[in-house]
Amino acid sequence: MEQAPFALTRRRFNAAGLAITLAGLTSASLAGERSSGESSEEPKTSVTILLFPGVTLLDAIGPYEMLHRVPSFEVKFVAEQVGPIVADSGLVAVDVKASIADVDRTDVLLIPGGGTGVREASENTNLMRWIREMDRQSTYTTSVCTGSLILARAGFLSGRKATTHFALKEMLNGLGAEYVAERWVQSGKYWTAAGVSAGLDMSLALIADSEGQERAMITQLAVEYDPQPPFRSGSEETAAPDILEAYRQRR
Repeated sequence: MEQAPFALTRRRFNAAGLAITLAGLTSASLAGERSSGESSEEPKTSVTILLFPGVTLLDAIGPYEMLHRVPSFEVKFVAEQVGPIVADSGLVAVDVKASIADVDRTDVLLIPGGGTGVREASENTNLMRWIREMDRQSTYTTSVCTGSLILARAGFLSGRKATTHFALKEMLNGLGAEYVAERWVQSGKYWTAAGVSAGLDMSLALIADSEGQERAMITQLAVEYDPQPPFRSGSEETAAPDILEAYRQRR
């Protein structure tokens, strides 16, 4: 009997059926892999660094260089308004892409310091309202240098040990905190770093606390953070009296 032009023999049918079955299994497997991959993906830890006019840039950029290298962290800069934020030197501006209105929660809040910008920020009711709202949900609320004065004025450091730039220790005490001369101080979820460069040390300690020491050490190696300053004048305790006096005079 003449076969229909498109009729399948048993052998051809079986081969076609096997191909269809395999294709179906492959598609199902791929879909399962995608589904499994999507469901197993851990949400990232959100890290928000606030910038304001007159910020000391290393206070923010130092921690940024550490924190953004952690795969499970998602770091962003925010300001009251999007656009360029000029640092306290007047020489550099950071073009901030997100405003505080764009961020309704964060796991890690970092407040850098600065000169007169710190006072202006702490007197900005809109900014302080946002900081308090972020703190209600944060796992870590942190500061670098005089950023701790902002945290203190927000009411977070009352009765807590904290640190800041040594030149402002009495001001920090006057705001209800207890100044400690350490590179960084942890009091509950509040982490404060001393002057400027101490933000690097605090960030590594925070990474270790959140993600483990190995991840912190990998990050330290990645940026080759192995400080070997040529002088021992990096703190109030180690600087010679004449250097301390010269510093006070220049201020």
